[in-house]
Amino acid sequence: MNFASRITRTPIPHNPERGAEVAAVFADAPKPLQNLIEGAAGCSPYLSAVMAQQAEWLSGAFDDPAAALQTQYEALKQAPLDQLKPLLRQAKARIAALTALADLGGVWELEQVTGTLTEFADLAVDVSLKALVAAEIKRGKLPGMGPDDVATAGGMVVLAMGKMGAGELNYSSDIDLICLFDETRYSDDDYHDARAAFIRVTRKMTALLSDITGEGYVFRTDLRLRPDPSVTPVCLSMDAAMRYYESLGRTWERAAHIKARPCAGDLKAGQEYLKNLSPFIWRKHLDFAAIQDAHDMRLRIREHKGLGGPITLEGHNMKLGRGGIREIEFFTQTRQIIAGGRDPDLRHRETVPALRALAGKGWVEPDVAELLIKRYRSHREVEHRLQMVNDSQTHDLPKSADEFDRLAQFMGISDTEKLRARLMLELTEVHELTEGFFAPTVMKPEPAPDLPDGATEIMARWGSYPALRSARAVEIFERLRPDLLARLQKAANPAEALAQFDGFLSGLPAGVQLFSLFEANPQLIDLIIDICTTTPALARHLSRNSQVLDAVLGGTFFEPWPAGATLERELATKLAAVDDYERKLDTARRWKKEWHFRIGVHHLRGLIDAQEAGQQYADLAQASVAALWQPVVDHFAEKHGPPPGRGAMVLGMGSLGAGMLNATSDLDLIVIYDADGVEASDGRRPLQARPYYARLTQALVTALSAPMAEGRLYEVDMRLRPSGRQGPVATSLQSFMAYQQDEAWTWEHLALTRARPVAGNLALGDEIEAFRAALLADKGKLPRVLPDVADMRARLAEAKPARDEWEAKLGAGRMQDIELVAETAALLAGDTARDIAGQLAAGEQRTGWLTGAQRQALQQAYNMLWRLRGTAKLLNEQALDMDALGEGARAFVLRELGADSVQAAAKALDTVVAASHMVVDGLLPADAQD
Repeated sequence: MNFASRITRTPIPHNPERGAEVAAVFADAPKPLQNLIEGAAGCSPYLSAVMAQQAEWLSGAFDDPAAALQTQYEALKQAPLDQLKPLLRQAKARIAALTALADLGGVWELEQVTGTLTEFADLAVDVSLKALVAAEIKRGKLPGMGPDDVATAGGMVVLAMGKMGAGELNYSSDIDLICLFDETRYSDDDYHDARAAFIRVTRKMTALLSDITGEGYVFRTDLRLRPDPSVTPVCLSMDAAMRYYESLGRTWERAAHIKARPCAGDLKAGQEYLKNLSPFIWRKHLDFAAIQDAHDMRLRIREHKGLGGPITLEGHNMKLGRGGIREIEFFTQTRQIIAGGRDPDLRHRETVPALRALAGKGWVEPDVAELLIKRYRSHREVEHRLQMVNDSQTHDLPKSADEFDRLAQFMGISDTEKLRARLMLELTEVHELTEGFFAPTVMKPEPAPDLPDGATEIMARWGSYPALRSARAVEIFERLRPDLLARLQKAANPAEALAQFDGFLSGLPAGVQLFSLFEANPQLIDLIIDICTTTPALARHLSRNSQVLDAVLGGTFFEPWPAGATLERELATKLAAVDDYERKLDTARRWKKEWHFRIGVHHLRGLIDAQEAGQQYADLAQASVAALWQPVVDHFAEKHGPPPGRGAMVLGMGSLGAGMLNATSDLDLIVIYDADGVEASDGRRPLQARPYYARLTQALVTALSAPMAEGRLYEVDMRLRPSGRQGPVATSLQSFMAYQQDEAWTWEHLALTRARPVAGNLALGDEIEAFRAALLADKGKLPRVLPDVADMRARLAEAKPARDEWEAKLGAGRMQDIELVAETAALLAGDTARDIAGQLAAGEQRTGWLTGAQRQALQQAYNMLWRLRGTAKLLNEQALDMDALGEGARAFVLRELGADSVQAAAKALDTVVAASHMVVDGLLPADAQD
């Protein structure tokens, strides 16, 4: 389909005589095309002149615009340096005319119009840069560079910023560029010569593009987005730029780099540079402080440009004025800055795709996004018409009635008042939407709530806390204070709530980010108060790791729990996206903390009970170990080579193996390997198989338990390996099997009833699981099982008696006793069940060692004790002291135990523990030791 057949709209000539004169030059063109040319020329003196000048080229281009553009581009790529200046200006005139007509006639959508303008800008910069670099190389001014290095511009790259970076150049855009060079391609001795050459190239390139000659100009070029432009050269080394952004970079520079794109020169080096700069642009946590930064920037722009006050159409700036294009871009980019660090799907350079991505992820209401997209397209159309009149870089609406008539006619609108009404409506809509997001909420003065006793003294010390030492933090907190105190006053015990919140506030290392988060999401204040009044331990953790609140706003925080395999895949994907090993470990820690926090909040809020929380903590731990195993192996193999033989696998023991952990559980692990006859690894620093796997195991333990910037992942206990502390940290498959068959004590066979493969070689895990099943079936038949277990029980009772009535784990009839019975039941039955319920069922159904009543009594006691322990561990790492608990925490415990008072809970516990004690005494009597 040719150009003329796709025309859907036509401007109305403002100057019919001039329009008819230019249209006559295209007398052989189809009538719709003649009408389009007449309308364009009749509204734009610039287009009138350029269309007449380029009539021959345009007439050919109308048949196949894409082919005509491609031919023009190829000609520029072959042009010698001394001919580039006129040829680039000729190409600019042709492409400007063709693009304008395609835009005015509705032949191309907005994206194709701006994309074509950007494509030409990329080419113009690239051919200019390479031609100038080639000249420097020919003159011997770039040390060590030859003709083959011209293709990569000797290591120089140009970053397109702003609209050019996003592929959204307007009709008369200037182009914002940052020029850099890869200093690693030059020796220290050659660095300064190379730097001087690239500075010359940049200045000449700018002149080549920007100088106004008799043939016009190509693009006005702006280099001021580079680091500290008042004192830095026009071309910097990548290292210098990186150091600037890492130490001094500001929020507006982060936002500017959302659109950054290598457009000329060494594109690969440019992409690597932006990849390395990514942590500066995209923070790992939600960054709500960016809202205030962006708002302050908007106000500074308005003040500098004199654009404050109500919307008045005459002279209104469609880009920077209220309700203008920049408001939509700021609105979009600020949300990208807030959330893009956590979600790479939001990192679009282009405005429209970015708005749609934000809507898809719940950061913008879909109807708001679609309205802003419509207004963005409409604003850009008006902007283009304003600029097409005289090819001027203007964004101001006309000030005279005649010029407003011209604009309306240029847009194909015969009634200027309709255009004025439309513009006022659309500008107002955008302004109201964006202003509500950026401007801080001004709270209506309300009477101060009746504060509890001691509140004045507590609040008086807030100013000394680290979180409130900056003026900005104080400013935001003062806006929050009235709402915060009102919400604290609604707590069941306001004095207790205030005291616990004070503890939370005192532990915060900084306040701006968190207070900004609260200001943008007031519902989080209620969650914080709930946590503070119920579980101080979680509140203390939160004050040190407040970034976990990001997860609450992620949209999936309250969705059903995913499967363990889903968790493992999610973490593995995140780790794969990170190159540096230590950053992988910190990534795993951040990820685990967010999911761990989610489990605690769900438990606290009653969305799950302690039993479900225990299963979820275990899923999380297994996923963490499984996903981290391969990066640990890969990092270790970089130095020592791949694992010799079949590799290794990790067995989860104890509570992890049983699939039930609490909020503070450590991990019992065993590493088993099979060198399969291979004596040593094959790497830069090879190791014999045994020390290889021992050191690999130590690397895993370090990866899990080493304190890093993001804390520890898990504490690890490896004492359940063969021979305990005396045995090697990694055990060969043959040694493991031989030990279990010939040397292991009964308690070690009991421990094996809960063993579960959690990471590593799956085939090896299957083999160990088959061995475990056979071993249990064999060892459960030994006559010494019951005497050994009874003796073990007696020793444990003597060494670790119950502390008080609220003890869940230790003591007769409590969890440790019941777990001992369950493991014994599984061993006697030769059953592979790992969980308490499955093991007790095996003791009843497969061997008859337990009666149904006994199994039920033990299960009932264990369920209640687990709920008590799981709840207590969420509340505090210390022993549970019901008298010292606050009202919220006490209510939480009672809810889990299904009791309406402390006395009723104590009585219920005493009843089930006594029944359990009686059953265990009957199954494992003291005289069974003899």
